[in-house]
Amino acid sequence: MTLYARFAAHVDAALDALELEGALPPGLPRKAVAVEPPRDPTHGDLATNAAMVLAKGAKSNPRALAEAIAAKLAALPEVAGAEVAGPGFINLRLTDATWRAELAAIHADGDNYGRSETGKGSRVNVEYVSANPTGPMHMGHCRGAVVGDALATLLEYAGYEVTREYYINDAGGQVDVLARSAHLRYREALGEDIGEIPEGLYPGDYLKPVGESLAAQFGRKYVGAPESQWLARFRKEAVASMMDMIRADLALLGIHHNVFSSEAELQAAGKPDAAEAELRARGLVYDGMLEAPKGETPEDWEPVELPLFRSTQFGDDQDRPIKKSNGSWTYFGADLAYHYQKAQSADQLIDIWGADHAGTVKRIQAAVKALTNDSVPLDIKLVQMVRLLREGEPIKMSKRAGNFVTLADVVNEVGKDVVRFTMLTRKADAQMDFDFAKVVEASKDNPVFYVQYAHARICSLERKAKEAGLQLPPPDLSLLGTEEITLIKLAAQFPRIVESAAQSHEPHRVAFYLNDLAAAFHAFWNMGNDRPELRMVIADDPAISSARLFLAGGIGQIVRNGLALMGVKALSEMQ
Repeated sequence: MTLYARFAAHVDAALDALELEGALPPGLPRKAVAVEPPRDPTHGDLATNAAMVLAKGAKSNPRALAEAIAAKLAALPEVAGAEVAGPGFINLRLTDATWRAELAAIHADGDNYGRSETGKGSRVNVEYVSANPTGPMHMGHCRGAVVGDALATLLEYAGYEVTREYYINDAGGQVDVLARSAHLRYREALGEDIGEIPEGLYPGDYLKPVGESLAAQFGRKYVGAPESQWLARFRKEAVASMMDMIRADLALLGIHHNVFSSEAELQAAGKPDAAEAELRARGLVYDGMLEAPKGETPEDWEPVELPLFRSTQFGDDQDRPIKKSNGSWTYFGADLAYHYQKAQSADQLIDIWGADHAGTVKRIQAAVKALTNDSVPLDIKLVQMVRLLREGEPIKMSKRAGNFVTLADVVNEVGKDVVRFTMLTRKADAQMDFDFAKVVEASKDNPVFYVQYAHARICSLERKAKEAGLQLPPPDLSLLGTEEITLIKLAAQFPRIVESAAQSHEPHRVAFYLNDLAAAFHAFWNMGNDRPELRMVIADDPAISSARLFLAGGIGQIVRNGLALMGVKALSEMQ
């Protein structure tokens, strides 16, 4: 059990003891009780809000309750002091031996330090990417792909059972356009001069191999045939080819999904009809008229009766149609059925969407709430677009791709790890610039480099010790002083960072933390330039060198564990 989890258990035990003594009523909810570092490190090592949270239910003065809890905690051998602050917070100061023991725990747990069972028994479906199957992955998809994949890994590390899902939008008009574009390339592959790609079709060269494959498969059979004869077949073949391309592109980023769900198959299986029937049975779908669009005059408006979902009951500004006037499903109608399907095998749903879908968040959350009787929460994370730059200037688009920059081109230029780390260096809903020059810059202003360099420095220490001819004794951690223990305190926060990032569905918190840890390590390293006695390796002092190498190894372990959650490999040397 890591330090923060252990002290959460200590607080629980103190509260249990107070209940037995009759000083605290039994059964008070403790979910909001937290143990975390105080905002001001001068106040102590750990702080708990237990008295503040429980005082009202206990009908007690918060400070008086805090004094009682603090007295229990102060008796622990790990605690050097317990003080009540402000209206009832409890600040704890731990013994140096406690922190040294936590460093040993980091080494003992290794790759599992920070892993937890917080989510044990809970099934989470994370749907991410879900790009239309009409072309290769481009950088507009990249950020959501990385955020979703890192979040899925983070949740698994926190004990959740995770399904990584991709929703294939293969039932809309865009796949008919894809089929027509593939037919054009099919004719081209058979020797026809197709000239300029007509407006409204997909122009990218990536469809040429699809056309060649269709030509090899069907010969000239569909060259002059009516669309009704080839559209469905070409649509199926083209979507399959695009999905192969998309899977290959995602693999470049180390991303692999467990489940690929087809919208076309969903509709063929009657899932939207089942969802509509379920909602009608609850009085949440009715046949009605939509209000005229704003700006339209009555003469321009022809009211049509449509099946409407009562989304206004869930905070939306108007009820939403689930079918179009021609009887086909609206995007919303198909989407609510898809979420209903996902909810059958999950306790929690998470969607990673582009920020351009912000307007549909409230209504789909309302639909899921209605369909599941509010038993399966849906969290939708919106991801802002990434602006691509080269030395501060917007980069030119790719002709091969059809006026966009492919993910493959970017990964091939700067590498998978740089792309993945960079995508997590800001909150998902914040705008991001991706400058090809900056992301590979060897500078402390580049978080990718800064964290990797910290790990490479740590790996270099063993080489330095060998070069100095040091015969290292077993590490004596009592030799580690105030500066070293400050580093251990930061390293020991990793498990609670993982837990909070998993609970908030915010993997960028791990990247932020790693940057802070790297900064602290670099600062300690640099102190050795001015104060030789603080150097990590001291040629004539094998004992302190051994202890500090043990410390550095613990920091390196945390960096590796954090980078692994981000899908990034820790480097032992910088090129």
